[in-house]
Amino acid sequence: MSKGRIIDHPILGRLDEREEVHFTFDENKLIGYEGETIAAALLANGERVLRCHEETGKLRGIYCNIGHCMECRVNVGNQKSVRACLTVIQEGMEVKSGRKLPTPFKKGETQ
Repeated sequence: MSKGRIIDHPILGRLDEREEVHFTFDENKLIGYEGETIAAALLANGERVLRCHEETGKLRGIYCNIGHCMECRVNVGNQKSVRACLTVIQEGMEVKSGRKLPTPFKKGETQ
């Protein structure tokens, strides 16, 4: 394992060398590799929390990793709610975690 990545898998074998890709996550400079998804690169860099639940503020991370559950939503540049498990990192990409949103009214109340 190198920097949280499995580079020599017992069944799949050794991964081919790939080019580094530099990106940021919440202003922190990180390195991923060409062809990796945002989720894979973040996990390899030790990032487990990708967002907070919009109403409760509970921490969320990667759940299904195949694009079904929407738990891994992050903001990429000006794009909101990008699924980290399906989006390949690119050089210079700015990724930000999702934060708790203000609730306009209390549960049970209506507008």
